[in-house]
Amino acid sequence: MQTLTIIQPDDMHLHLRDGDALQAVVPYSARQMGRAVIMPNLKPPVVSVADALAYKARILAALPAGSTFEPLMTLYLTDKTTPELVREAKAAGIVAFKLYPAGATTNSDSGVTDLFKLIPVLEEMAAQGVLLLVHGEVTDADIDIFDREAAFIERIMKPVLAKVPDLKVVFEHITTAEAARLVQEAGENVAASVTPQHLLLNRNDLLVGGVRPHHFCLPVLKRETHRQALVAAVTGDKAHKFFLGTDSAPHARSAKENACGCAGMFSAATAIELYAEVFEQAGALDKLEAFASKNGARFYGLPENTRTLTLIKQPQSVPESVAYGSDTLVPMRAGGEVAWSVQY
Repeated sequence: MQTLTIIQPDDMHLHLRDGDALQAVVPYSARQMGRAVIMPNLKPPVVSVADALAYKARILAALPAGSTFEPLMTLYLTDKTTPELVREAKAAGIVAFKLYPAGATTNSDSGVTDLFKLIPVLEEMAAQGVLLLVHGEVTDADIDIFDREAAFIERIMKPVLAKVPDLKVVFEHITTAEAARLVQEAGENVAASVTPQHLLLNRNDLLVGGVRPHHFCLPVLKRETHRQALVAAVTGDKAHKFFLGTDSAPHARSAKENACGCAGMFSAATAIELYAEVFEQAGALDKLEAFASKNGARFYGLPENTRTLTLIKQPQSVPESVAYGSDTLVPMRAGGEVAWSVQY
């Protein structure tokens, strides 16, 4: 039987929600991941150091007994964020601020309306070594939803990088060839996280045969050519600039299967196994460990995890749903199989 042992991975983009939802989903990530960068788009959002530390305490309290999982906390960037808050965040161990353009995705109503007005904040982040995590989409009504990421690169990302060239930026959950190329051509201060869904699925998986609400995420799935470009990026010559970030985003089944279905896919239950499929299909299993366990840690200035994780080439069935408070949660590839399993 084929086995693959790697350094324990980190999830550099994870939604854990709060309350009963947090209790339901955090064990899945804690079982696989050594650390995770926790997204701050709660209701209300995590905008202060006190908010972040309180949220971290709730996460730690929800972990299974004996877990060594470490949440890495972030703050929600708003129009009111100040350089003083950046310094306070750095002192408290906050690793990053997250940019949500206002209205771009789930719980983004408090997001930034004009990033260029925050240049002094970004300059302080560069000085302090605090990362900017970017949801890279414009929300202008005249831009097609499939073009939002490419438009963001030209209108916002490139000009901001020119104005603050030392800022460390993670282009989150990239979905296009344009985004992959930007990261490859930028300096070593720019990297990207990539999700399992954008490496495995294209927009046919969302729309052919009827709309599939559990494949709806933002940024939305793109053409097959873009999926192929992402696989080439994470396995290619500049692969050290790309790392695992699931963007696992749990939503109750009732919130997904309705007239205004929530955006997000829950992949945490079989995250590393899904990525293993990607790298195996690309003939690049030898590059999985760097993507999952090394590149992100290095970019964030963290040591590699000391534990290991062993994958076995043995199919596992994915349940149709899992418990999620008083509702249920439909995981990625529900009712199907994943080609790999983790030896726990």
